[in-house]
Amino acid sequence: MKTICMMRDIYKALAQFETAFMQEYNLSLNEAMVLCSLQEAGCEITSTAIAEKTEMGTSHTSKTLRSIEEKGLIQRSMGQTDKRQMYFSLTPEGKKSLKALSLEKIEIPEQLKGVINHR
Repeated sequence: MKTICMMRDIYKALAQFETAFMQEYNLSLNEAMVLCSLQEAGCEITSTAIAEKTEMGTSHTSKTLRSIEEKGLIQRSMGQTDKRQMYFSLTPEGKKSLKALSLEKIEIPEQLKGVINHR
């Protein structure tokens, strides 16, 4: 039972953090994870690759990509060999947004500090 209660506290802390994150950056954590994955890739990548990197389902990845594309933070392009394949990359605005994220203006809740490993 103690484990479940600890998980509940972590979940609540994560929800608090995501709310503060959304207010500060106008991004959900999933949107930020996609931006981070695109930056780490360093080139255009497919939605399948993004889903693998973020461990989100493909439909959730699609919805998240559409949301951040509407915000102008990513762009899509058609594959050269397979015109059905879409590739995604950061826009200049997306790169700027990622730089702002690296400033980490939001306090990490106490319950998450032991879980999060800062690089």
